Amino acid sequence: MTKLKIQSLILLQRIFLPWNITRVLFLFIGISVFYQAVLDNLGIGIVFGLYFIATGLFAWGCAGGNCQVTNNDQAVNSEIEFKEIK
Repeated sequence: MTKLKIQSLILLQRIFLPWNITRVLFLFIGISVFYQAVLDNLGIGIVFGLYFIATGLFAWGCAGGNCQVTNNDQAVNSEIEFKEIK
């Protein structure tokens, strides 16, 4: 397979496979913002709408589930040593 075909398959997998509620919300909000911006002729709104559409469609950032906060138990359970400065 050529490099272009492999990249196309990866892109198609990102679009069609793991859909969740966050991706649907990003896509819906993006379409809404884009539609309203086109009706009002607002260029910056069109850019924001396209950004949210792309985020939802291609699962970038938080829409792809990449915004989880991990719990770092080591920092909570470790003892902190202090030096007394005179």
